Amino acid sequence: MVEIAPEALGKASLPKRFYKTVEVLDDAGRFFVTLDRRKVRTPAKAALTFSSLALAEAVAEEWRAQQDVIDPRTMPLTRIANVAIDGVASERDAVVAEIVKYASSDLVCYRADTPDRLVARQTEHWDPVLAFARDDLGVRFVLAQGVMFVDQPEDTLEAVRQALPRDDHFVLAALSTMTTLTGSALLALGVLRGWHTVEQAWAAANVDEGWNTELWGHDAEAAARQEARRVEMEAAARVITLSLSPR
Repeated sequence: MVEIAPEALGKASLPKRFYKTVEVLDDAGRFFVTLDRRKVRTPAKAALTFSSLALAEAVAEEWRAQQDVIDPRTMPLTRIANVAIDGVASERDAVVAEIVKYASSDLVCYRADTPDRLVARQTEHWDPVLAFARDDLGVRFVLAQGVMFVDQPEDTLEAVRQALPRDDHFVLAALSTMTTLTGSALLALGVLRGWHTVEQAWAAANVDEGWNTELWGHDAEAAARQEARRVEMEAAARVITLSLSPR
């Protein structure tokens, strides 16, 4: 598969669809996506292979859905799978460390001091996340007002580190994606552990953006970028669900 930077492409420059059939082949419990019986390859030339049939079938469906051209912007599951196979699988400890780094300055810990309505909105969306972290992980996070950095206790960060899965590189890639999109390891971890839905996590991640839109009005370009990020967030959550599927 040719590596394509989705945001850099117009439709005219996209590769044409060159295959007729898309299948998932089972090889002793490993599932391969094939195009005309040939295995799909990642940008690093590894086979696009899964231990979850459900995830393999969902990725295959993205390839089936392509029409005249292959548009990576419509294939978020495939993109996350490529990252999982080419990058995360061999760098799990580094990926975990990066997610923990986000937790050390997590979005939900940095609060506004004014105006009162924004403070209340942050409290409504973010306090439940910290409550789940306290009850589920047994740790407390230190809050700050403004952008002044505060250190989180080492045992708090260690609890986050221990909660991150290393055995499934697809799940870890999805968590990394959600963490980067939201600026919050806790929102990503909360989707994995069932503290909140992906929709609730996305709403919590965008409290400040929503407030700014109310103040300054709608920006069509910014809204389009935000929508693309929301789609990526939902795809990452779906990768987790499908990876953990018993199928």
